[in-house]
Amino acid sequence: MINKRLKYCIGVFLLLWLTACGSNDRGAGTDAATYIPEAPDYADATMWYIRENSTADRSADVFYLVSTWETDWTTEDGRVCHYADVHNATHRANMDKEISRIAGYMGEAGDFYSPYYRHITIEGWATLNEDTISNRFRTAFSDVQAAFDTFLRQRPDPDRPFVLAGFSQGGKTVVELLKTMPADVARRLVAAYVLGYKVTPADTLATENIRPARGATDTGVTICYNSVSDVRYIQPVVAAPCAMCINPVNWRTDATPATLHDTITVSVSPQHHVLVVKGYSGSEYQPILGFLNVGDFHSAEPWLYEECLRENIRARVEAYYDKEGR
Repeated sequence: MINKRLKYCIGVFLLLWLTACGSNDRGAGTDAATYIPEAPDYADATMWYIRENSTADRSADVFYLVSTWETDWTTEDGRVCHYADVHNATHRANMDKEISRIAGYMGEAGDFYSPYYRHITIEGWATLNEDTISNRFRTAFSDVQAAFDTFLRQRPDPDRPFVLAGFSQGGKTVVELLKTMPADVARRLVAAYVLGYKVTPADTLATENIRPARGATDTGVTICYNSVSDVRYIQPVVAAPCAMCINPVNWRTDATPATLHDTITVSVSPQHHVLVVKGYSGSEYQPILGFLNVGDFHSAEPWLYEECLRENIRARVEAYYDKEGR
C-alpha cells in the first residue's frame, strides 16, 4: 500500500513538474519573441543631442526629454520590439526632428542637452492600459535616470541652475524624475515643464519636488497643461486625472481667457485641469491611431505656445537668479 501511494505521489509530482515546465517554456517563448534593444551608454556622445549656448552670465542648462517617435517594429529574426533603438541612426534622426526644433527656442536659456532613450512605441500608448504602459516604461525610464545622472556629473558647471522639460512621453519622464530627485539637486531646478502630459494627484503626494506653478515667474515649480477643443475630448491616458494646469498665454490658473495669435482663445478649465482652446482647428496634425488629435491638440502642445514658452523660460531663469541674489 505504501509503495502504491509513493508511486502515486511521484506520478502526480512528475505530472505537475512537466506541466510547469511546459508553461515556463511557453512563457520563455513569448519573452524570446519580444526584443529589447541594448541600453545606451551616456558616456558616448552619439547618445546625446547637445547645443552649447551658455554665453550669458545668468544662464541655465536645459535637460529635455523627447516624446514618442517609433511604432512597433520587427527584427530580422522576427522578434517584435516595443521600444526605440538608440543605436539605430534612423531612430535617432526621427527624435532629432523634435529635439532640434525644441532646442531652437528652449536652448536660448543656456546649454541644451537631450538624451536619446528607449522610449516606448505608440502602440503601447494606444492600448490605453496603464499597466501595459507602466511595465514598458520601466525600460525607458531606466535610460532617462542614467542620462540625468550623467548630465549632472558631466556638465561644465555642476552648480548652474537647470530647466527640466519634456513633451508627452517625455513629460511622463519629467514627472518621474521629479519624484526621484534628491533635495540638493531640486534646489537648482528653475522649473519643470510637463507639456502634453498629466501630473496626477498621486504624483503630487509622492514628492515635495512637485509644486504647481501659480504665475509667470515662480521657481522650483512644475508647469503642466493639456489642450482640448472641449472637455469631452480629454484623453485620460495623457491628460487625466490631472492635479494642475496653468495657461501658458497669460500664466493664470483660473478661467481668465487669453488671446493667442489674435484669433485663438485659451482658457483653463479649473474643474478638469486642462486648457480649452477655441478658434484653432489643429488640422495640420493627423489623428494618431484614433486616440490622439481627436478633439484634443496633443501634437500641438510644444508648438502652439512656442513663443510663450520661449519668453517664460527666460523670465523664470532671471527670477531664479534674482531670488538667489546672483
